[in-house]
Amino acid sequence: MAEVILMPRLSDTMTEGVIAAWHKQVGDTVNKNDILAEIETDKATMELESYQQGTLLYLGAPVGGKLLVNDLLAILGKPGEDVSALIAENSKKSIVDSQKPSDNSQQTTENKAQTIPANKDEQATTTIDISKIEEVVLMPRLSDTMTEGVIASWQKNIGDTVKKGEILAEIETDKATMELESYKEGILLYQGAKAGEKILVNDLLCIIGKQGTDVNAIVAAVKTGHTTDNTQQTIINSPQIASQPSTTETVVNEGRIFASPLAKKIATEKGIDLKYVKGTGDNGRITKADVDAYKQQATIASQQTTDNKQQIISQLQPTISTVTESYDEVAVSQMRKVIAKRLAESKFTAPHFYLTMSIDMDEAVAARTRLNADGKTKISFNDLVLKATAIALKQHPKINSSWLGDKIRYNHHIHIGVAVAVDEGLLVPVVRFADTLSLTQIAAQVKDYAQKAKDKKLQPADWEGNTFTISNLGMFGIEEFTAIINPPDACILAVGGISQVPVVKNGVIVPGNVMKVTLSCDHRVVDGATGAAFLQTLKSLLEEPLRMML
Repeated sequence: MAEVILMPRLSDTMTEGVIAAWHKQVGDTVNKNDILAEIETDKATMELESYQQGTLLYLGAPVGGKLLVNDLLAILGKPGEDVSALIAENSKKSIVDSQKPSDNSQQTTENKAQTIPANKDEQATTTIDISKIEEVVLMPRLSDTMTEGVIASWQKNIGDTVKKGEILAEIETDKATMELESYKEGILLYQGAKAGEKILVNDLLCIIGKQGTDVNAIVAAVKTGHTTDNTQQTIINSPQIASQPSTTETVVNEGRIFASPLAKKIATEKGIDLKYVKGTGDNGRITKADVDAYKQQATIASQQTTDNKQQIISQLQPTISTVTESYDEVAVSQMRKVIAKRLAESKFTAPHFYLTMSIDMDEAVAARTRLNADGKTKISFNDLVLKATAIALKQHPKINSSWLGDKIRYNHHIHIGVAVAVDEGLLVPVVRFADTLSLTQIAAQVKDYAQKAKDKKLQPADWEGNTFTISNLGMFGIEEFTAIINPPDACILAVGGISQVPVVKNGVIVPGNVMKVTLSCDHRVVDGATGAAFLQTLKSLLEEPLRMML
């Protein structure tokens, strides 16, 4: 008897999965523990093993297709076995489920209603079933908060041959710019947007297939199955380049371009297309020096033209210069959009209150000096604050909690988010199980995350799962400030700089090192006395750092 395989829940927050790749096709024999498919969840791409054996009779979605948890994924059985009743039964269930409000209900229902064609090349006479179009690549959800992506660059142009594992494009999300690998191979026939344009999650990104495929029909079918007011897609019959290079330039890099992160960053800032830059690094890798050399050549080549333009402009300018109003308008980045949305929701949804405390850091300053005396370790004051916070959270679990509407979650694990400033905004990588880490381990992790954040190399797993957040502006000379709570946390700690001020000790005024911290609390979860008790514990740990070593 045929066995139904449903889309499993592969993470605690997963509600749907995207088929990244099928390792078995209809008609193949499947044994226990064989890899059936690769499933892209909200956290990672994971291999799905089969716990059954038989012949694969049905696939619930093509590569790139999306299925909700518990939707029909595949059917195993005997060769030639009739599975139409099982398909109809699960399709009916999916249609009922899809009547619930959902952005993707129409697309999900259509995917479940698909049938197995008798002939591989068989096509409907009046409509095209989107779920059977294996060449369609939709915009994936590359982070838990992503709703749309901006095409930072296309690594393949229309007409190029695409192989599995090659980089199709670089996608700017709200968190980072990430490389998108192709899970298909064929000819790139269509691009859903140009570099710099945005595409909503699950909208048509591109089409890969055989030369001569009717792209117009596929685009029309995808639009029918999933249309958004904010997405306008056009058929592109030839490669489109956002900024055309000089006709004298020669393409030196075909396919995937290998370049250092710094070289990519400089090229992006200067508007340089790396396919025209010759690399001198290992295996032709493009370095910063290569980009600088290319920029210098371009500057020399255009200098004469620039001088001529400046001469003409100077002749036309009036002899008396005037001051005029001017401004620049810059499109809001994906990261800034999400920061604005999430912090506005937090500020106007969670009733904030604030508790500020001054901490004597004399002993902490002395302890840090001794810890770093050998020159091998580099412990920062932020590392000391993070360690003390982790211990204090262990003693005050109500601070390490989340408001979930009809219930409060008290987390037993301690995952501390550390706010890191980048050019586009703010990222919050998470130090996991911080209470179990030593100071040197904390220092190494924070340093690594900070560098990854600046290089846009953070992955979704690096910024998810925080139970508490620390924002430190002390290194920028800020003495005191308040921070907005970072959902789903109930609290956030704002840390100011250490100031040398007069203090009274044993009845005598002496110079002292004082640091101010402010705890922002969600009053739905945390009361004033609870927050105050947490700060008292934090203060005692930082004023006697040896207690943190116990």
